[in-house]
Amino acid sequence: MGGAVVDDGPPGVKAPDGGWGWAVLAGCFIITGFSYAFPKAVSVFFKELIGEFDVGYSDTAWISSILLAMLYGTGPLCSVLVNRFGCRPVMMVGGLFASLGMILASFATSIIHIYLSAGVITGLGLALNFQPSLIMLNRYFNVKRPLANGLAAAGSPVALCCLSPLGQFLQYQYGWRGGFLILGGILLNCCVCGALMRPLLPDKKHQAAEQPKDTHSKRKLIDFSVFRDRGFVIYTLAASIMVLGLFVPPVFVVNYAKSLGYEDTKSALLLTILGFVDMFARPASGLITGMKWARPRSVYLLCFAIVFNGCTDIIGSQASNYPGLVVFCIFFGISYGMVGALQFEVLMAIVGTEKFPSAIGLVLLVEAIAVLIGPPGAGHLLDATHQYMYIFLLAGCEVVLSAFVLTLGNFLCIRRKQNERKTTKSTEEEGLSQEGQRDQDNKEEANGQAGEMIILKELGNEDTQL
Repeated sequence: MGGAVVDDGPPGVKAPDGGWGWAVLAGCFIITGFSYAFPKAVSVFFKELIGEFDVGYSDTAWISSILLAMLYGTGPLCSVLVNRFGCRPVMMVGGLFASLGMILASFATSIIHIYLSAGVITGLGLALNFQPSLIMLNRYFNVKRPLANGLAAAGSPVALCCLSPLGQFLQYQYGWRGGFLILGGILLNCCVCGALMRPLLPDKKHQAAEQPKDTHSKRKLIDFSVFRDRGFVIYTLAASIMVLGLFVPPVFVVNYAKSLGYEDTKSALLLTILGFVDMFARPASGLITGMKWARPRSVYLLCFAIVFNGCTDIIGSQASNYPGLVVFCIFFGISYGMVGALQFEVLMAIVGTEKFPSAIGLVLLVEAIAVLIGPPGAGHLLDATHQYMYIFLLAGCEVVLSAFVLTLGNFLCIRRKQNERKTTKSTEEEGLSQEGQRDQDNKEEANGQAGEMIILKELGNEDTQL
């Protein structure tokens, strides 16, 4: 399968499934929280930015869009840097970029300045932390990997519940400039998390044996051969379709409640409910997926979670009052958490540890296109119909379609590939068994001939003595 990388789990080194891995998990928990929650938490400053720079809400919303686009779209760049320099250096430099972007944004004199600093620079810094942290987590955990992925994914709702109120407090106390400056200082913790990512090293004997081989081997900075894997292609296609609708409900549910006549504070509480449920759904999903009976079926569990999420969107589109939206947010939080906990576990199961750094970068790049198309496309539909019901229906249909693609592709292509491997393996084992039997027969025949020679020699000695 090709392309050994600098910071890959070296051959002969087992994932510890604990030990220092728990420190790596803690760092990944914080990084995941910053990466996914920060673009949403920055939105609490939009009202002041609108007054400061005399722009519209759509103009300020581009800050969050650019942050997310950088997080997803720079996946291949992160893969190249990780394969060239390793996870720990890339993450520490990324932490400096994330902090620097927010500090520069606090001195902004135009909205374009904020796009470049808080959007591009901070977004790049978060991207350089997010992907390497997932790579290191999947190297430190094997048997307990589903649980570890679930716990790390829980960092997103936890950080959202913390960063949004913190942002409101900082805005009230210090204004948006002071808030950006303090948030920039908080993002320096990404460097601390990066320092926790200690690479796994082989024992001295194995390292000495592998050193001559590594000296002459050519390392691939990004391994495009993953596209030859049918499972990876199917997963990428399904994930791209899913992302078209997955992020639409969280973006529009608050405005949905406002359109029904509910006050801003009560409407904003819906996201808190969603995040609180999501917080517990992710580790629970990881714990279930880690069970012996469930882990081989992780692809089907992900398909179930995606269908669950899509059906929740379709049913939630019929909500006509606040209690209905609360019920929607509860079930959406459960299904959303399941998807978040399972998606990278399934990707790792499909491509393996060696190709995971390249695979996740390429998947995130493709998903970045869908992230930029999904919510704006739903916004255009809302402008045309003025009905939130239709954008929730569209999002639900897109998500269900992705589950259909993944299930059908897994059943027709991936399982067939696995069966071919099993058949090949059985044939090889049968051939080895027959070869071994022939060797055993030859060995017995040789032993018999040697025995006859010894007997004849002894008889010859007896005759001589006589």
